[in-house]
Amino acid sequence: MKIKLAPLFATVGLALTAGPIQAESLVDGSAEAGKTKAITCTACHGPEGNSANAMWPNIAGQNAPYIQAQLAAFKSGSRMDPVMSSQAMLLSDEDMADLAVYFESLPAAAQAVADADSVSRGEALYRGGNTTTGVSACMACHGPTGHGNPAAKYPALQGQHAVYTAKQLNDYASGARTTDGKTRIMRDIAGRLSKEDIAALSSYVQGLR
Repeated sequence: MKIKLAPLFATVGLALTAGPIQAESLVDGSAEAGKTKAITCTACHGPEGNSANAMWPNIAGQNAPYIQAQLAAFKSGSRMDPVMSSQAMLLSDEDMADLAVYFESLPAAAQAVADADSVSRGEALYRGGNTTTGVSACMACHGPTGHGNPAAKYPALQGQHAVYTAKQLNDYASGARTTDGKTRIMRDIAGRLSKEDIAALSSYVQGLR
């Protein structure tokens, strides 16, 4: 189902992005070179950057600064994954830039929400947060339509598999993922979410446009 966007909540001091990522990438790389280098990536992420396995993320349309940062994190060991860590070890800085720009150039996935019954809960959390539990509105960093913030390296979430998003939120909550650095913003927020909150949010962002 296509989600009707609710009126925006006022957010002070946080950048919002209302549209797609900018045409000119913030990363100095070659999409043409990245396409050639992406052959191995397609085994998990699909030929157009959209994975058929909900456990593996869609990366088509993801902003290049975020992709580049995550590849660097896998290579350095600050983010761990059996497959990605070994793949990233083989990449040079140029490779990472080229791959990031290439996948950014591809059309992002468009999916329906995973659970239509949880839309209201997911939308309320995404757009307004929860003042009682201290959860910030997700759109403050990821944008009202889930396109992220390339300059801040905040990822696009729209169209992302709900299963994958839920795993990342759970990993942040448990401390298994620490790529939010010294700010701990994602660990702090995810730690305040209930299992039901995580399921609703993950479902909702999958259907964002």
